[in-house]
Amino acid sequence: MSTIFSDEYFMREALKEAQKAFDADEVPIGAVLVWNNKIIARGHNLTETLNDPTAHAEIQIITAATNHIGGKYLNECTLYATLEPCVMCAGACYWAQLGTLVYGAADEKRGVFLIHAPVLHPRTIIKSGILAEDVTTMLTNFFKKKRKK
Repeated sequence: MSTIFSDEYFMREALKEAQKAFDADEVPIGAVLVWNNKIIARGHNLTETLNDPTAHAEIQIITAATNHIGGKYLNECTLYATLEPCVMCAGACYWAQLGTLVYGAADEKRGVFLIHAPVLHPRTIIKSGILAEDVTTMLTNFFKKKRKK
């Protein structure tokens, strides 16, 4: 008998990825991608490490997941991201036809939902606010640490 995991369980896994980014002095955003109740891809921001502005957590795991599945569509998958995706990441989710997007905290500066036009695929299910306080605390601590330097 297999265990069905909750959104909170998978968001905690995404938070573990965000902690890896924090520890590497990257903006602490993490993500996991789930297919059939199993994590098939994990990632965190690598923009500083790779010197690549497109190396967001979501982009990293979309690439890994499509390679794992052997196809470009993720319509049966759920992406758990600690922070609301930016427009670039939402566009990648659109092209992958992501089934469900679950994110923790809203991104009040660069989040996709600041744009008043559909960016995600029309069939993508969206859930928000999962462990938002934990996500916000990690991001706040990261930027406080950066300002002290």
